[in-house]
Amino acid sequence: MSYHDPVLLSESIEALNLKTDGMYVDATFGGGGHSRHIITHLGAKGHLFGFDQDEDVLPNVLSENERFTFIHHNFRHLRRFLKLHAVRQVDGILADLGVSSHQLNRAERGFSFRFDAELDMRMNQQGEITAAHILNTYHATDLQRVFSQYGEVRNAKTLAQAIVAGRRQKPLRRIGDLLMLTDPLVRGQRQRYLAQVFQALRIEVNDEMGALKDFLRDSLKMLKPQGRLVIISYHSLEDRLVKNFMRTGNTEGEVIKDFYGNIDRPFKLITRKALAPTEEEIARNPRARSAKMRVAEKE
Repeated sequence: MSYHDPVLLSESIEALNLKTDGMYVDATFGGGGHSRHIITHLGAKGHLFGFDQDEDVLPNVLSENERFTFIHHNFRHLRRFLKLHAVRQVDGILADLGVSSHQLNRAERGFSFRFDAELDMRMNQQGEITAAHILNTYHATDLQRVFSQYGEVRNAKTLAQAIVAGRRQKPLRRIGDLLMLTDPLVRGQRQRYLAQVFQALRIEVNDEMGALKDFLRDSLKMLKPQGRLVIISYHSLEDRLVKNFMRTGNTEGEVIKDFYGNIDRPFKLITRKALAPTEEEIARNPRARSAKMRVAEKE
């Protein structure tokens, strides 16, 4: 079984507007699906850097290709590690923000409610904070914030209070422990509700919103003029940050004007509206269903 099928593969490769002698970044290497196709478009002077913090991706690294360099770190440190490799700017950056099928299907990683495993959810397995830590130590108001803000869980307050009451009887260590508390509180369709709860926990465990903000800021600094930024997101929180950043140069979406009232637009939008996968791709790869791709070119 493959690590996962790369989403919007041909569309994202085309969006990068690849040059044979260009320098590019695959900021979310994963199974290497996008990277392998980018490499085929590069000549002897071209180079690709791949970022990923997950140890499980190491067997996928294109170690035999001298035009590829793997950086085993979170993409939020993009600028720092590119500078360590004496890279001042690049021609294009791609990021696929989704959780891989491999991660979801590895029960012991704790990303999916389909398995009873430890409540882990760490993208970086060396990280200290797990889902169990959050569930057992956060105050009810902080849990409510996580479920409401990152999962848009409708009864976030009730769920948070139930978790705090439940952990007094028994600490939550495994997915089954959490499901026992959530099942009586499910609002609407169970699978969707649990997906929202698990998404919220995963985002908090990995500080995904903070990492994305850091990455976007670094991307603007590291792109050459006319360099392309291509980002595939999977939920509205991510997409909102990406859309705001591409339109205004900041994740808040605040329009910045100079002394003369001219609006500062660091990017030219290549996609005015987010690009979605075709029905054929969704039928072939269901994880692509919620994907949205946005593309911008640095002015």
